[in-house]
Amino acid sequence: MKKAILLLFVLCAIVSLNIHAQGTDSVKVQTQVFNVDSATEHWLNTLTPAQRAKSDAYFEGGYWLLLWSTLYAVLVGAIFLLTGLSLRIKNLVSKAGNVNIQNLLYGVIYILLSWVFLFPLSVYEGYYREHQYALSNLSFDGWLKEDLIGLGLMLLFGSLLLMLVYIAMRRAEKKWWLWGAGICIAFGAFGAFIAPVWLSPLFNKYQPLAEGQLKSEILSLARANSIPAENVYQFDASKQSDRVSANVSGLGSTTRISLNDNLLKRCTPAEIKGVMGHEMGHYVMNHVYKGLLETAVFLVILFALVNWLFQLAIGKYGDRLGITSISDIAGLPLLVVLFTVASFVFTPVTNTMVRTQETEADMFGLNAAREPDGEAHVDMMLSEYRKIDPGYWEEIFFYDHPSGRNRVHMAMQWKAEHLKDCK
Repeated sequence: MKKAILLLFVLCAIVSLNIHAQGTDSVKVQTQVFNVDSATEHWLNTLTPAQRAKSDAYFEGGYWLLLWSTLYAVLVGAIFLLTGLSLRIKNLVSKAGNVNIQNLLYGVIYILLSWVFLFPLSVYEGYYREHQYALSNLSFDGWLKEDLIGLGLMLLFGSLLLMLVYIAMRRAEKKWWLWGAGICIAFGAFGAFIAPVWLSPLFNKYQPLAEGQLKSEILSLARANSIPAENVYQFDASKQSDRVSANVSGLGSTTRISLNDNLLKRCTPAEIKGVMGHEMGHYVMNHVYKGLLETAVFLVILFALVNWLFQLAIGKYGDRLGITSISDIAGLPLLVVLFTVASFVFTPVTNTMVRTQETEADMFGLNAAREPDGEAHVDMMLSEYRKIDPGYWEEIFFYDHPSGRNRVHMAMQWKAEHLKDCK
């Protein structure tokens, strides 16, 4: 009896070993059939050398543009401060009587003059350079119209924001930077709430997506992920460029799923679903609210740093510049310069904050839409204006999205783990 039991045990062990060996062989075969790195390289090699060179040149030029934009903003600030222009504006608006109205009027004049001073750089960056790389469909008149709309919004909301921040400076005094950061966050949340309904339509025409299978699949994907959307909208981004994009924007009752007409024209249903899965990931994972919280922490630190630097500056140069305190509106150009330089220094931090959420949304989109090849193809389309394969530190410093290589690799890794589910 004992021998029989021992024999049975040996037989079971042999069978178990055979099954394990077969499973291992199966994995090896599967790995040989689909190699993640090889699949990633296959997608990257769909770019011709000329396409890659153009993409790299455009994106790498943006690194220098970031630096020159910062230096240009410092130069503009110096014009306001060193020529006495800021003091003359302050004296002009002082006739208004009420200090809040004075600050509001100063903000309006300052924003207008800054727009004029920065206009040459704006033309180069927003119009000339985009046409140089064939990335814009706008005529100069069309570009200027949009730039003026942006100016109008800045005059309306920017001057109001400045007035409120300066109220906080006077009333909270040494703790103004806490209130200032809070006011900016409140404005950001308000902007996110009204953007889909009031702001975005100023630049593009939005209309419901035509009824059909694609719309039904997108809404089904939304319902499956608890997104309270009853419609899908499309907008005419092709008037600006050929870039593909989509978004789930808004807060609460203004939440809206939108995709641009380039996505509809240039992509297959599988690719569109991949993009929409990514955008829905931002909503499901509460990235808008998490982003506001992260931004709040960052702004508090930034405001505290700028407050410290401003106090040092006016302690040394205040008399020469005619600035009496941080609540003196004549010091606004100095505040803007300090915020601009500090934001430039912290670019890797803010980029990493955004890039982390984009990576999470990529993974969510793959799991929701289950279209890894569609995702990979769209990632390659984005290489039209993003360098596809940067170095490690290059990505950390300059990318607010994962690089094309990393996004494609993630898609191929997902595919390798779901080969039986992929078409």
